[in-house]
Amino acid sequence: MSGPRSLLIMPANRADMLAKAPSYGADALIFDLEDSVPVAEKPKGRELAREFIEKHKATNSIYVRVNALQTGMLQDDLEAIAVDGVIGIRFPKAESGEAIRTVDAMLTELERKRSLAQGSIGISPSLESAKGVWFAYEILSASPRIRSVTAGTAQDGDLQTDLGYTWTAEGNEVLYVRSRILLAARAAGVEHVLDGSYSNIRDPEGLRICCEAARKLGYRGKSAIHPNQIETINRTFTPTAQELDYYRRVIEAFDAAVACGSAATTVDGKLVDYAMAAMAKRVLAWSDSLKH
Repeated sequence: MSGPRSLLIMPANRADMLAKAPSYGADALIFDLEDSVPVAEKPKGRELAREFIEKHKATNSIYVRVNALQTGMLQDDLEAIAVDGVIGIRFPKAESGEAIRTVDAMLTELERKRSLAQGSIGISPSLESAKGVWFAYEILSASPRIRSVTAGTAQDGDLQTDLGYTWTAEGNEVLYVRSRILLAARAAGVEHVLDGSYSNIRDPEGLRICCEAARKLGYRGKSAIHPNQIETINRTFTPTAQELDYYRRVIEAFDAAVACGSAATTVDGKLVDYAMAAMAKRVLAWSDSLKH
């Protein structure tokens, strides 16, 4: 259940941004080598990302968004950043299990050459096309390195371009996309499902609405493109005090019922049995995993 709620994305070629990143309070950092970095700046971005990972590995959860396999730049990205301290890569535009297996093999070889623990570098696919969403289960079950997945729901992003829908903060137009990715992830044993970034950094109310829509479905976090989005994301993707109070009382009541020879009781007028107790434990475990 553990995993970052907020993941702050910043261009890896911007040394000034990287230097300030740890101070903003995001659960994790994503150094971007993909869309926010010009091709001519990719080598600089790789070098800066590696330097920062090696310097701050003890105090920060660091991911790197690499370039897609089809760009021909992925090997250079991995050569640069597959070092001790990187938690995983965000793999953009994932569309097949075969691509995941190829990346897995590349990472396995680099881990072997660098004496890193096998499987230590995770793969977090980003599903940003009709094909990626359609083949979500095949993608997410392709490697044990996959511990999270991101739905590419950003306004005017690749997924919207591919599908042609009209974007809203409420997200009714991506309900099927989010649901399909969530179901595929759970079926593949991937616990941590993340929503894409919110493009308008001057719209905190829209961000809240967008976060709540994803949270209600079972999503556990969201990418941030600006530090001012982190607080809203962290707050929304954290169980509320009311939720925690209710689920603690569910556990207490259920345990008391079992002690009396029953496996069913009620809390606030609602049935509680083994299934409800399991849900309560899941939420409480999620809350505990978020404590720093």
